[in-house]
Amino acid sequence: MKTLLIEDSRLARLELRHLLREHPEVQLLGEAAALDEARQAIETLQPQLLLLDIHLDGGTAFELLDQLEHLPQVIFTTGFDNHAIEAFERNALDYLLKPVQPERLAQALSKAQAVLQAQTAAAPLAPETNEAAPPAAAPGTRKGLDDTIFVRDGERCWFVPLAEVSGFESYGNYARVYFREQRPLLARTLNHLEARLDPQAFFRASRSHIIGLRWISDIQPWLNDGYQVTLRDGRQVEVSRRQAKALRDMLEI
Repeated sequence: MKTLLIEDSRLARLELRHLLREHPEVQLLGEAAALDEARQAIETLQPQLLLLDIHLDGGTAFELLDQLEHLPQVIFTTGFDNHAIEAFERNALDYLLKPVQPERLAQALSKAQAVLQAQTAAAPLAPETNEAAPPAAAPGTRKGLDDTIFVRDGERCWFVPLAEVSGFESYGNYARVYFREQRPLLARTLNHLEARLDPQAFFRASRSHIIGLRWISDIQPWLNDGYQVTLRDGRQVEVSRRQAKALRDMLEI
């Protein structure tokens, strides 16, 4: 993985370089300490992955990301835990707190390698060139199965790949998210979530439910020309009559 290390602390850069020696899959292209220096390095070197500190000389990591045309995958490395939500809203792969632990770095790099391999395998061939076509759009507003979200409920926090989420259920101005036998509440409405999720991966079944399409195991006719959908985690969700046709059109060949 072609990687760029962006960190304003010389000692932190030294420590990360030391840890990266245990990962031969990582090709360290260079380092940067300041925002302008980092932006120029990214545009010149075109890394696949950034190990990115939050606070840089001349600005923040979020200001840097807003200025980029080439947007690599990002693993944040920081001494502050209060930026995690904003980091994952930017599609961060992981959020590592300093001092970075070797096992956490290994997990984050493994996740990055899997995402990059999936992107390479999924990239279509450009006509008449036999080269991979550029992506239609940079990673952005819609979150699909390759993305990870940050979930916090009280004092408990999770980093959850959306592929593990079977769905969301409305609770007024909150939404319950279902994953790994967990059911925490998010301070988000279902309408907000629907606008943020990839419609090829998640479906608005009714006013109260969004379901993960890959989690559907069975569909049966139900009341008022709707459907009852059974998910792989055992939950059963009713699909309204209005949405039943949309679901059928989406799933039919």
